[in-house]
Amino acid sequence: MVKEEILQIIASFIGSMGFAILFNIRGNRLFAASIGGLLSWLFFILINKAIGSEVVAYFLVSCIISVYAEIMARIMKSPTTTFVITSLIPMIPGGSLYYTMVSAFQNNGNDFFQKATHTLELAAALALGVVVVTAFMRMFHKSANQ
Repeated sequence: MVKEEILQIIASFIGSMGFAILFNIRGNRLFAASIGGLLSWLFFILINKAIGSEVVAYFLVSCIISVYAEIMARIMKSPTTTFVITSLIPMIPGGSLYYTMVSAFQNNGNDFFQKATHTLELAAALALGVVVVTAFMRMFHKSANQ
């Protein structure tokens, strides 16, 4: 791992911590939520290098972080959203959205369509990963309680 990637991972920890503070998360939960942000970018770097598909990497990271959030929620006795939202903050496709808007304002229709499609794919991959893990956990808990 190169120096730039290590700085990105540290920045994801700090960024997640900032949003956790903004969402009024305190104490051990603040640290756990921040670690989730660090893990999300670390896994993204590793998976994206291994697979080479940004959309698939987003989906897999979203699944991994959702499992992390479920585990932390049970350990810390907090809602899962406390951890899943702050942990996935580094994964928000802001750069992709920015370039989509630049293409729109430059009236570059083909480039806009390609970038908008890619941005929507990334956002859908994040959402789908959370939904898949959440649905699985609900089914698991329902069967365990019967």
